[in-house]
Amino acid sequence: MSRPIALAGAVAAVGLAATSALAPAHAQVPLDPATPNFLMWSPELQSRGYRTIEDIFQVKTIARGEAVRPLVMAPRQIDPTFTHDGKDWTVASYMEAFNVSGVLVLRDGQILLERYGMGRQPADRWTSFSVAKSLTSTLVGAAIQDGKIAGLNAPVTDYIPDLAGSAYDGVTVRQLLMMSSGVRWNEDYTDPKSDVAQAGAAPGEPGMNAMVSYMRRLPRANPPGAVFNYNTGETDLVGLLVSNATGQSLSDYASEKIWKPYGMERDAIWMVDPTGQERGGCCISMTLRDYGRVGQFLLEGGRAGDQAILPAGWVAEATSAQIDNGAAGYGYFWWINDSGAYQASGIFGQSITTYRDDGLVIVINSAWPRATGPDLSAARSAFLDAVHAAAMK
Repeated sequence: MSRPIALAGAVAAVGLAATSALAPAHAQVPLDPATPNFLMWSPELQSRGYRTIEDIFQVKTIARGEAVRPLVMAPRQIDPTFTHDGKDWTVASYMEAFNVSGVLVLRDGQILLERYGMGRQPADRWTSFSVAKSLTSTLVGAAIQDGKIAGLNAPVTDYIPDLAGSAYDGVTVRQLLMMSSGVRWNEDYTDPKSDVAQAGAAPGEPGMNAMVSYMRRLPRANPPGAVFNYNTGETDLVGLLVSNATGQSLSDYASEKIWKPYGMERDAIWMVDPTGQERGGCCISMTLRDYGRVGQFLLEGGRAGDQAILPAGWVAEATSAQIDNGAAGYGYFWWINDSGAYQASGIFGQSITTYRDDGLVIVINSAWPRATGPDLSAARSAFLDAVHAAAMK
């Protein structure tokens, strides 16, 4: 492993808009205790650090296999232009203005557009933040297909026994995937007393995962399955649930079920918590093309060649609105867009957006100056619309 990179530089403030897609504070483990807060990196540190997370935090490896699934160039390439906020934009100007390190567009598995920025090269990985949540829910589907999880209606306490006797009694796997456990959780990053601020830093009980130890003390606020409440802590619980059910680390299971059989081009990196457990809610790093392969894997129904990795109908269900989230709906750790596309989304501008009816996957990796915000999201939506329109001509 190479030396940790230098960590000097000013830090950028993160505001209230970060509350919808962040990981609990301090839940990652820096190799250098002087590492600035992951959510407050300078632009210079973002540019280098997002590519080299393994040099900064403790991680595990998702190993690729021997064969690589090729992604070939389509006969027609696209270079869309669009108008947004009173300005004319090109792909290049959008990437420069919004610190985009990579854009990849696949239609029917072929590359229509592939661009890199910020000094990134095709072999460079980039961190995902909450895009990882959607991968974690996909591994739940794989574990159901393998008979390791009894089904979506199985009680969470069957797989995380330390939650028995808590407000998680009676909560199902499906309800966790819908962010609707009903257990009280405050994800406000502006409040140092919020659950999301305290959960990762609170010491756990001896012999128990620290997140489980914290969350089993929380009270109930709503009946299970009734109310959507964004809860990053529970996405970490789902990761632990998969590990307990399969008897494997999340990284090894992801390697066995997706990376090796589907033919990813490079090992991926998954950040771990202080116990060595991968963060189910955050921070897988992979190449731009491997993000595209993840989208294509889902688009193809969760199959790798002749092998069904996911149960029949899983992808359609997981990527459709299962609960009202005040917008277009929420699936199993997948966001549903007004256009009908489904999206894996992470702060600072990470996304895999898939238009299932059009066979289209659009990947964007970025280093936004803020975790999120209506202006940043609106510009990305305008870019996505332009790419979608150009791809369908």
